[in-house]
Amino acid sequence: MKKNTRKRIFEVIQIGQGNDILSRTFDYFIVLMILANIAVLFLETFDEMKPYKDILQVVGWVTVGIFIVEFALRIYTADFLYPDSPNHVAVVKFIFSFDGMIMLLTILPFFYLSGFGVLRMLRVVRIFHLFRINNSYDSFHVITSVLIEKKNQIFSSVFIIIVLMLSSSLCMYSVEHQAQPENFSNALSGIWWSMSTIFTVGYGDIYPVTMLGRVIAIIITFLGVGAVAIPTGIISAGFVEHYTKMANAETQELGKMVRQSVSVDEDSPFLNSTVKEVEKKYGINVVVIVRAANVLLPVDEQLIKKEDIVVFVSGGK
Repeated sequence: MKKNTRKRIFEVIQIGQGNDILSRTFDYFIVLMILANIAVLFLETFDEMKPYKDILQVVGWVTVGIFIVEFALRIYTADFLYPDSPNHVAVVKFIFSFDGMIMLLTILPFFYLSGFGVLRMLRVVRIFHLFRINNSYDSFHVITSVLIEKKNQIFSSVFIIIVLMLSSSLCMYSVEHQAQPENFSNALSGIWWSMSTIFTVGYGDIYPVTMLGRVIAIIITFLGVGAVAIPTGIISAGFVEHYTKMANAETQELGKMVRQSVSVDEDSPFLNSTVKEVEKKYGINVVVIVRAANVLLPVDEQLIKKEDIVVFVSGGK
């Protein structure tokens, strides 16, 4: 197959832009297939749907077949996703990339890992990706960053909760063992009760029956509310700090940079290059691309075309 045809396939199966109707249609088609596949996963559990079992199986096989074809096409065009790597290296990079692993883990259970059918729910992550919910500084990235930054404080608070669970289990064993030995047979048998009490879930399957046990349970419940609030406060403060840093960094960066724009013609070095290639080669940060009447947010794999106006700042990446 010619390189131009392979490149066009790559453009279609990547996240499409508003002006690329075929690519956007493909995105919506894949989303529809993902939703259909997940719907089958749930409908198969309903007894009322047993008369339609064959139809559901057909829908499942068809959607999985489409996912396999898409996965094969992404492997076939992996060299365009990683232009700096040889073909075989690009294929390996894609397979072990986040997107590649998600696709693989959602296909394999249909054939070999029937007990892991829940992995098919990972396709929801692909919907997030198709609609660009997880861009470079989105909520997912912020959550990860905050958890990493506050890991020591979070570990400390979790340690406090574990100690409280163990000590409360021991206390409850001491006062409740004689009254209900079947529920509190040893010092660790009250872990389930202490967990549900500290986290204020209160399942009610195990509970103290002695007066002293109930008094201790009240005290532990109050302590549990405070203990669980500690990591919550740490993470909340981390979010505030992170967003404040981001806002300050963006303000300082914009103050240092000079925004420029270039109109792409036949002689432009930007022509038919991806945003990622242009940023890497020229050391710039593409802010927006103006195409006809549309203002497009830059995506790494997006091609820069003739008559585009590229707005960028130098030294951005």
